[in-house]
Amino acid sequence: MPNIKSAKKRVLVSEKKNLRNRMVKSAVRTSVKKFDAAVAADPTTANVQLTATTSAIDKAVAKGVIHKNAANRKKARLAKQLNKAAAI
Repeated sequence: MPNIKSAKKRVLVSEKKNLRNRMVKSAVRTSVKKFDAAVAADPTTANVQLTATTSAIDKAVAKGVIHKNAANRKKARLAKQLNKAAAI
C-alpha cells in the first residue's frame, strides 16, 4: 500500500477504471456470444444482432477500452461470419 497521497489516489482511480474497462469488455464479449447464437439459429435475421454488436464494439473504442484496429478486425470477422452463414 502506498504512503504518498497522490499514489493512494492513483490506486483508487486505477481500480475504478479497471472495473469500468472489465465491464465494457464483458459487454462486448456477451454481445458477440449473442451474435454467434443468432447466426447459428437464423442467419437471415442476424443482421439486427450484428448491428448491436458493432455498436457495442464502437462504444468500447470510444471509451478507449479496445484499440481502433482491433475493433475493426472484430467487426470484419463478424461480418464475414454472417456472410458465410447466409451463403449456406
